[in-house]
Amino acid sequence: MPYLLLAFVLGLVAGLRTFTAPAVLWLVRHFGPWAIALGAMAVIEYAVDLLPNAPPRTSTTGLLARVVSGAFVGWTIGFAAGRSSIAGAIAGAIGAVIGAYGGLAIRLRLIAAIGNVPAGLLEDAVAIVAAIAIVSRVP
Repeated sequence: MPYLLLAFVLGLVAGLRTFTAPAVLWLVRHFGPWAIALGAMAVIEYAVDLLPNAPPRTSTTGLLARVVSGAFVGWTIGFAAGRSSIAGAIAGAIGAVIGAYGGLAIRLRLIAAIGNVPAGLLEDAVAIVAAIAIVSRVP
């Protein structure tokens, strides 16, 4: 799979859950203290997301965090592939924006159909499984 596509799709995951994409990337490829810290932050994000007063992912702060996360994983994929890290970062950031807004639209439909907590847990599971599948294809 081309590295820019990997960067874009992992950026989509960052748009769903800010810390899942970098946590999985680091846990699989660079296990150590930073990987553990990112994993812990991802778990905290899953819990906070289920709270009724969780901030919207499309707020300025939430969206900026997702874009930075997407750019970070995209840059890392570009570097790992021996290709342009800047192009990877751009692809990841674009994926994060699309993931944030697309994920919100899907999440709202899921909430109407199955409720807030099941919708959030389903989104968590999709983000984790997708991140693992994508990271396993990074060169």
